[in-house]
Amino acid sequence: MTGPIPTAAELDGVRETASRIREAVRSVLEGLDPTIDAALATVLAQGHLLLEDVPGVGKTTLARAIGTAIDGTVGRIQFTPDLLPSDVTGVSVFRSDEHRFDFRPGPIFANVVIADEVNRASPKTQAALLEAMQERAVTVDGVTRRLPSPFLVAATQNPVDMEGTYPLPEAQRDRFMTRLAVGYPDHGSELAMLDSHDGVDPLDAITPVTTIERLAEVIAVVRRVYAAPAVKEYIVDLARATRGHPDLRLGASPRASLQVLAVVKARAAMAARDHVLPDDVKALAIPVLAHRLIPTAQARAAGRDPDATLHDLLERVPVPAAS
Repeated sequence: MTGPIPTAAELDGVRETASRIREAVRSVLEGLDPTIDAALATVLAQGHLLLEDVPGVGKTTLARAIGTAIDGTVGRIQFTPDLLPSDVTGVSVFRSDEHRFDFRPGPIFANVVIADEVNRASPKTQAALLEAMQERAVTVDGVTRRLPSPFLVAATQNPVDMEGTYPLPEAQRDRFMTRLAVGYPDHGSELAMLDSHDGVDPLDAITPVTTIERLAEVIAVVRRVYAAPAVKEYIVDLARATRGHPDLRLGASPRASLQVLAVVKARAAMAARDHVLPDDVKALAIPVLAHRLIPTAQARAAGRDPDATLHDLLERVPVPAAS
C-alpha cells in the first residue's frame, strides 16, 4: 500500500465513479452484472482484460462500451493472420525532404486498446503486445516510447479449438490480469436485447461518464486500500497451492499473486470499503488465476480443467478468520 488508507469521502467517490461506468456498460449489455463488475475492477486495478468466448456473445461490445464510457483515447486493432508487429506499435518513416525519420505511432498509443480476436494473429505479432502490457512502453528502432496513462488492453479471443486461432503464449496470458467469459444471456435479457437493438446500435448512445484524469485519481485511491497480512498470506497460499497440485503442470506465478492483490483492492473500493476481505479474494481468484494455469495431460484427458482445480483449492485452502 502506498499512502494513507482512503477516507470515506474518497471511497464514496470511487463507488460513484464505478457506478456511472457500470450503468453505461449495462445500457448495452444486460444480464451480465458479475462480468461487468469483474471487468470494471480490472480497469480500476490498472490491469489488462482478456474476454474469451464464442463469437457473437458481446465480447467486443463490452470492450468498446468500457472504452467509450471512459473519456480517454481508444485504439482498436483487428488481429488477423497477416497483421505485422509494426501495425500494432507504429513505424518510422523516412522523410526524404528533411533527411530524417518520423515515427508514426500505432494504435497501441491509446488509453484503452481494444485487441479484437487477439489469437487470430501470428505469435510474432501477439508478442508485440508483451512490452506494452508489462512496461507500458514500446521500443521501435531502438527508441523506447512511453504509452499514455492510464493504459488498458481489453483483448477478445475465440476458444483455441475454433478455426484460424493460435493459442496465446504463456508469457502473454500471464500479463492479462483477468480472463472473463461473457456467456449467453438469459431468456429475459436476450428478449430485451431484441427490443433495444432493433435497428439501432446501443453503443451510439453511450457518452463518456468520467474523465481520464478522474480515472487516474480513482486508480490512485484503489492502490491505498488496506490488505491485512492474513489476507496477503491467503493470496500467497492459494498461488503456492497451484504450484504443487498434481493436476497442474504450471501453477500461478508471483505476478499472479500481485495481480490478485491489486484487483481485490479495486473490488473493495467499489464497495466503498477501505480494506480487503477474504470474500474479495474468493470472488476473483478464478478470473485472475485460471488462465495462467496449464493442466497435465492426465487432467485434461479426465476433463479436469484449471477452473475446477481452483474451485477445489478454494474449498481446501484455509480462509483467514475475521479480525
